[in-house]
Amino acid sequence: MTDAFADQVGLLARRSVVRTARQPANVVFPFVFPLLLLAVNSSGLKSATSLPGFPTDSYLAFALAVPFIQGALFATMNAGTDLARDIQTGFLNRLALTPMRGTALLAGQLGGVMAMTVAQTAVWIGAGLLLGVDIASGPLGIVVLFVFSLLLGLGFGAIGAFLALRTGSGEAVQGMFPVFFVFLFISSMAIPRNLIEIDWFRTATTLNPVSYLIEAVRSLIIIGWDAEALALGFGIATLIAAIAVSLSSLALRTRLTRS
Repeated sequence: MTDAFADQVGLLARRSVVRTARQPANVVFPFVFPLLLLAVNSSGLKSATSLPGFPTDSYLAFALAVPFIQGALFATMNAGTDLARDIQTGFLNRLALTPMRGTALLAGQLGGVMAMTVAQTAVWIGAGLLLGVDIASGPLGIVVLFVFSLLLGLGFGAIGAFLALRTGSGEAVQGMFPVFFVFLFISSMAIPRNLIEIDWFRTATTLNPVSYLIEAVRSLIIIGWDAEALALGFGIATLIAAIAVSLSSLALRTRLTRS
């Protein structure tokens, strides 16, 4: 039974990866857009490094954390849109009539997203190293960055799956993308929270969990080993993943029951 389930997950994960690869927009945009935004921000905001208390003299190193979170947001869209397409085309209904377990579909879909996450993380780190960023935490820190990115991919991919299973609409999933981006922009992506002078914005960034996800990645890049930042980042990422996977699993059972 375990081997059969693993085979099912493997086949569906491969299907997810191949389907994504056959849609250039789903591959190119998630890689190109974060790098373009990184280039614009690191060029336009580099004067911020002269602020007293700024943690590094390289704004590129400071901003390199942001693509990791943007990649997770694209994971939400890719996972949700593809699963919604399966619902709309009747693939999920046909799956319910086979011996294949419904959870294998969810696991396979998320497996495909996490494969994409590995590729994205390699690009972000490679681009940073190529442009002269020194990863303060060293080779072990790079391994931790991959682990953290996979956790983010799992959590945000499961959010996309939940939205797809609840709505059955790819358009509804895509409509949530601007909402997620609001959380990104109202975070510490552009400047450290302790240097934000506007009270309401500093409060908003402090309450925003995305800030702590960014700061966990940033700590590995520019600080080294910050136990508090890593504990908060991994704790929030784990909580997001646990809640999202639970909700998407429940939504899947409901959807298959309806079918």
